[in-house]
Amino acid sequence: MSLVGTELPPLTVTFTRADLVRYAGASGDFNPIHWSDRMAAALGLPGVIAHGMLTMASAARVVTDWLDDPADLVEYGVRFTKPVVVPDDDKGVSVTFSATVDKVAEGLAEIDITAVAGEEKVLGRARAVVRVR
Repeated sequence: MSLVGTELPPLTVTFTRADLVRYAGASGDFNPIHWSDRMAAALGLPGVIAHGMLTMASAARVVTDWLDDPADLVEYGVRFTKPVVVPDDDKGVSVTFSATVDKVAEGLAEIDITAVAGEEKVLGRARAVVRVR
């Protein structure tokens, strides 16, 4: 059976401002665009935005949740195309991650990942390479 075309189970993650504060503390990234509407607006952003690395790490989960062993993830990269705007409310913003196996060769599978917030794709060329057994 070929894995090509396999759709991984989708994952939806919700980011709130409280999540951004926790991530800032864990990562040391206290850039005010991740907590201050005034600073985000001053830089021309549509609002406070989630940390790119937080979005990227969450996208990887759609792959690692599918793998028997997360250590089988051997390569991963994304291009940030749109910011994930996090409103100042208790609901936050939901981002849905989906992924499809694009090709398999020599024990490695290439997986294309899609990340959508609202109607907008927020990552471009998001791709993981995993060991398959």
